[in-house]
Amino acid sequence: MINSTVLPNGVRLISQRAEHMHTVSIGIWVANGTRHESHDNNGIAHFIEHLLFKGTKRRTARQISHEIDSMGGILNAFTGHEYVCYYAKVLASFLPRVADLLTDIFLHSNFPADEIERERKVILQEIKMRDDAPEECIHDRFHQNFWKGHPLGLSVLGSEETISRLSRNDIVAYKQSRYRPEDIIISAAGNVDHAELVSLMQGAFSGLSSSWVPVAAGETASPGRCVSLIERDLEQALICLGTRALPQNHPDRYALFLLNTILGGGMSSRLFDEVREKKGLAYSVYSYVISHADSGSLVVYAGTEQEHCREVIDIALREMGRLKREAVPEDELDSSREQLKGKILMSLESTDSLMTRLAKNEIYLQRYQPVEEVLAGFDAVTAGDIMVLANELFDGSKLNLEVMGKVAGLDVTGDRLAF
Repeated sequence: MINSTVLPNGVRLISQRAEHMHTVSIGIWVANGTRHESHDNNGIAHFIEHLLFKGTKRRTARQISHEIDSMGGILNAFTGHEYVCYYAKVLASFLPRVADLLTDIFLHSNFPADEIERERKVILQEIKMRDDAPEECIHDRFHQNFWKGHPLGLSVLGSEETISRLSRNDIVAYKQSRYRPEDIIISAAGNVDHAELVSLMQGAFSGLSSSWVPVAAGETASPGRCVSLIERDLEQALICLGTRALPQNHPDRYALFLLNTILGGGMSSRLFDEVREKKGLAYSVYSYVISHADSGSLVVYAGTEQEHCREVIDIALREMGRLKREAVPEDELDSSREQLKGKILMSLESTDSLMTRLAKNEIYLQRYQPVEEVLAGFDAVTAGDIMVLANELFDGSKLNLEVMGKVAGLDVTGDRLAF
């Protein structure tokens, strides 16, 4: 039930019909995010995302909010390093109305000067809020240092300096040039008819054009070993320990997700068991993977008392080292496999998850990937595959450590970090 249409100017429309669902989710995606910015305009993609809800030629900001509420729907947006998405979720009968609303804010926002200044202050507060939230701040800081000198290290929010100096002309020109038709994907999922979707969207989107030509992406930065200590008056020492991982379309990505699940992907993971259940050293401990088009990272996070910081780091390094030296037992591998497969299958019951999956498949794979192919990918992974991948990733040359808290006197020098 997957259908796709490419308009003459390159705009892609993709839909997945599920007639048994009462809702439809529709998203307008632009494959141009924070990594496509410069240091001078860092944060502009996220700034534009905020401003598209602040009024069009036909609707005020209040009318936009009232209209989505009158449908009982959800209207929102988010910015990542490689895309921006504006999306809505409504009852299927409201598809024509919500398509008109999304199209209007995406194509006809008028960027009022007073709204820009008001939203500038909002984003500056958002930056302060992130910096005042240690667990959020340390992840942002980790990735800025991990990809230092490369656009992947830019903050999605930007900085107080860049946000303060962006002008209305900067914002309008950036949106007009970077929202290229060939980078736009309209995805919809749920009780949606593809022919109706095309009929609703093609008139407005067929006339889009842009003369901006992207600069060929340079080689992804190769992070080296780095230790960064951030002094903050906190009750805990917060730890991010990470290394280089794989890009989105890498053939070994299934082994990577299984490796991460075994290491720190849930309550039955090795890190949760060792750090929390056996030793009681942390309430929050986990690992996660971030994959980009051409690279990625695997990160371990934990929050513990300062006196136990070194011990928690050593446990994380030891568990990563175990994955290099010891084959994962079959029962543990099978359990992790079923955990991942279960999460994927349960996500298919949500139209917004289906919509997101359609768009990300198009952005990173340039095709629709059937869920059966994904499940088969996990089933094909062996314990040997995970060990080979662990030895490739955990070689120590790209190990980065970020610690935030009362860091004075901590013995966490780079030469003592070894698997």
